[in-house]
Amino acid sequence: MEQSPRKLRWMRLDNAALIFPASLRKHWSNLFRISFTFSDPVDPAVLQQALEAVAPRFPSVCVRVRRSTFWYYLEELPHPPVVAADGWQPLFPMTRGDIRKCAIRVLYYRDRMAVEFFHSVTDGTGGMIFAKSLAAEYVRRRCGVSVPCTCGIKDPAEAPPAAELEDGFRTHAGPVAAPRDDRNVYRLRGEPEPDRFLHVTLGILDSEELRARAKALNVTVTAFLTALLLESLLEIQAEDVPRRKKRKPVKVQIPVNLRKLYGGETMRNFVAVANIGVDPRMGDYTLEELAKIVHHQMQLTITAKNMSAIFTPNVNSERNPLIKVIPLFLKNWVMRIVFDTVGESVATMCLSNLGDVALPEEMAPFVRRVEFVLGAQASAPYNASLTSWQGRTFLNVVRNSREPRLEERLFTKLVRMGCHVAVESNEK
Repeated sequence: MEQSPRKLRWMRLDNAALIFPASLRKHWSNLFRISFTFSDPVDPAVLQQALEAVAPRFPSVCVRVRRSTFWYYLEELPHPPVVAADGWQPLFPMTRGDIRKCAIRVLYYRDRMAVEFFHSVTDGTGGMIFAKSLAAEYVRRRCGVSVPCTCGIKDPAEAPPAAELEDGFRTHAGPVAAPRDDRNVYRLRGEPEPDRFLHVTLGILDSEELRARAKALNVTVTAFLTALLLESLLEIQAEDVPRRKKRKPVKVQIPVNLRKLYGGETMRNFVAVANIGVDPRMGDYTLEELAKIVHHQMQLTITAKNMSAIFTPNVNSERNPLIKVIPLFLKNWVMRIVFDTVGESVATMCLSNLGDVALPEEMAPFVRRVEFVLGAQASAPYNASLTSWQGRTFLNVVRNSREPRLEERLFTKLVRMGCHVAVESNEK
């Protein structure tokens, strides 16, 4: 007897995801990438088998972006995407036609497997869970190893629980909406690459050395690197704008995994940002001062009540009865304006840290690297992201402009502080 086709799920976009289809443009889309580098070359046929086994377990990840009269939504794919050879650069923009077919890519190159996500699908935490689960299934099939479903790895044989499909923003929106952040911040500029090439500079650091430098300043690694970025950005602005009175505040956007504040198992986007920074018109800052400022701003900002107030305005807008009945083409126009005016323009750049990656000991010998690459901004050239694995921290700095002003300064500072930094790049 012929088996009836599996019923495909569809889901409304979560609150954070609504803006990304509207903000998509010809040469830019909001993507991020998680990659696993193995001890041996990737077998594409086995990777495809692993993807076909894992995809049904993640109905909110293996999706395409569809549109209705009033809203975009996600629709589960009837078949997993086909794995493909990695391209000439990471995070090549997805077009509207691409996301209508599939909103993720699974790629391979030599010994590396990479998954690239359109940000409407999930955030870095959800992306890491999917990539871990895919990598674990690949190792099982390729190496004949029994990898347990621990450390965030999901069992392909189990049904996805409803909690993984939840929109956490709607659940945890609060009674108070915080005012929007000031948009008058310093924005890096640079001559864009004519072919839109995305430069990725990877700094490989010893994790213990990095933690020791942060500990000496009594801050976390994220706060330490944020302070270093602020110091570098302040120096660049001082070179470009000699008159102090004309300089603007410098802010680094730090994504916050809201699952740590509210709990939950959602595989959807569930992240809000803290904009951390200083005003150079007040005077010069030492690294010690910057580290202290970053630490205290993070402590004040990253609380359950405060983060709820930060994302509640967006949830209130989505719930507004008048907005609900506005046709999608008008919503797109409004959301594009909102993204350009209060989206990226409230910070100079972003630093996203997915932290120490945990893998089962049965799988660990087959994995050499785990990396996280955040795409560049739409209207400014830089972003940065990092993960740590087996004692090494992989700090990726991306730019879509020609001049490597920030990454040179940042990695030079780390070397002068005594950190050993191995630098790799995809420079043309």
